Amino acid sequence: MATSPSTIEDYIAAFSPEVQAILEKIRAVIGNAAPDAEETISYRIPAFKQNGILVYFAAFKKHIGFYPPVKGDTNLMKDLARYAGEKGNLQFPLDEPIPYALIKRIVTLRVKQNRAKPVAKKVKAT
Repeated sequence: MATSPSTIEDYIAAFSPEVQAILEKIRAVIGNAAPDAEETISYRIPAFKQNGILVYFAAFKKHIGFYPPVKGDTNLMKDLARYAGEKGNLQFPLDEPIPYALIKRIVTLRVKQNRAKPVAKKVKAT
């Protein structure tokens, strides 16, 4: 990508129709799992924010990257183990079905974790 996209639409438009369809479906899954989240571009890739960043996703030559690393749900982490990248990020191969149900579970967990953050900060401050 030569220039930094200003919207998720701009980001998605830079890819082949096949990858565009996957990115749009991921975007829809995230939006449905976190309807109050705000779409943005951060680090030149699509992101969703709600009480902080929920998730980022990005297309690469052979996979879709999904960030940040998943923590706090042992069962979900086991289900995601085969997609684990080097730094805890997730890599969903483009030559396999994208695990949209797992993406929904990740986003649901991240919404719950982000909602708990402000409460934890207030508790520490008192």
